[in-house]
Amino acid sequence: AEGGRPGHGLLMRIGILKTGRPPRPAIPQFGTYPDMFMNLLGRDAYDWRTYAADEGELPAAPEDCDAYIVTGSAAGVYDEDPWIGRLLDFLRAAKGRARLVGVCFGHQAMAQAFGGQVIKSPKGWGIGEHEYAVVAREPWMDPPAGAVRIPASHQDQVVEVPPGAEVTLASDFTPIAGLVWRDQAAISMQPHPEFDPAYAAALIEARRGKVYADEEADRALASFGRPDDRARVGGWITAFLRG
Repeated sequence: AEGGRPGHGLLMRIGILKTGRPPRPAIPQFGTYPDMFMNLLGRDAYDWRTYAADEGELPAAPEDCDAYIVTGSAAGVYDEDPWIGRLLDFLRAAKGRARLVGVCFGHQAMAQAFGGQVIKSPKGWGIGEHEYAVVAREPWMDPPAGAVRIPASHQDQVVEVPPGAEVTLASDFTPIAGLVWRDQAAISMQPHPEFDPAYAAALIEARRGKVYADEEADRALASFGRPDDRARVGGWITAFLRG
């Protein structure tokens, strides 16, 4: 895997399962999805390993890392691409053997792998910054919050909670926006704490007129500019990873 940090054996080994990439013109400025997670959580805080799951690369065994983060993707977890089935199999094998964090597509992949259901939502796209109520306050949610405001970018939604999971974040648009599997050391969330708002805005502009109508794009762009909770939620992920 690329991205390892030799000589940092005392650090937690965090594997990033890359399942997609930003639009190519955005990568020089904003980096890849693994870059965004490393920036959010601290490049020197962990022994990072990156696996191109969307190209068929996965760890040889769940124990290769202490924890895994599953990134966002333009794919749908119900798609028939062979790499998606292999990823879901790996997640099932890793459950309870390594800590798991899923974001956006990763949230959906974990829900689908562990017995929930994901669909292309008839509500359409959720883009811009969304506010989510914290409906289950976990020990790693420090500092606590009654709600968090984070960038979102998704059309698919989890519509059935997997057995053994509990909802942690919810909104009217996305009722199952966060999940925790307490007995299995696994959490997931639909929004993107790793997205710099400038990147989220650039992604909207890149899709204007192709994926989103002008009015939809304008409304989403108007949601930026207020303080958000990316750093707070990044701290929550750090606290969860460190147990």
